[in-house]
Amino acid sequence: MKTMLNIALPKGRLGEKVYDMFEKAGFPCPSIKENNRKLIFENEELSLRYFWVKPSDVAIYVERGAADIGVAGKDILLEYEPDIYELLDLNLGKCRMAVAGKADFRDNPQRTLRVATKFTNIAKNYYASQGRDIDIIHLNGSIEIAPILGLSDVIVDIVETGTTLKENNLTVRETIVPISARLISNKASFKFKNAQIEEIAKKLAVLVEA
Repeated sequence: MKTMLNIALPKGRLGEKVYDMFEKAGFPCPSIKENNRKLIFENEELSLRYFWVKPSDVAIYVERGAADIGVAGKDILLEYEPDIYELLDLNLGKCRMAVAGKADFRDNPQRTLRVATKFTNIAKNYYASQGRDIDIIHLNGSIEIAPILGLSDVIVDIVETGTTLKENNLTVRETIVPISARLISNKASFKFKNAQIEEIAKKLAVLVEA
């Protein structure tokens, strides 16, 4: 009897797409499709246990071993730098981390650049690599209004279509990094449940390439 493999999926649209991929790859768990409020689902035959968690928490579950593997956005991995293995780019949930500001904003390198973001680590690392002096303003939501109200000069945020930016008269100034969903593994699990994890990663990789 194989030990149960615990898989953390991000709640929401992305998680549903991710589960569909797992199902196509041959790792189904039919009870997950039932309309209920359960958060944990098991396929005893395949020794798999799926559970839904908040997208930003997947990496914590995996890092601490409550999940053996999971799927997290590259933005989360760059922001929190969890101690995990990144196994595969699933090519889902594609967007980018970008710097945006008002169309007429001109950067003056002589003064500190005020940057509003919830991704403080990504912003710090990006501007440090440019040797740019910044003042980080940590916000949790509605980041687009910060430059409009003069709270910040620019924002660092995830951009999917850019519609929200356009509607608020902001433009993308620089792309920092492309973002997509990644299959990640707990380091100890990767050693002790290697065959199970490798099998899943291989079969998902086939789907990604297709």
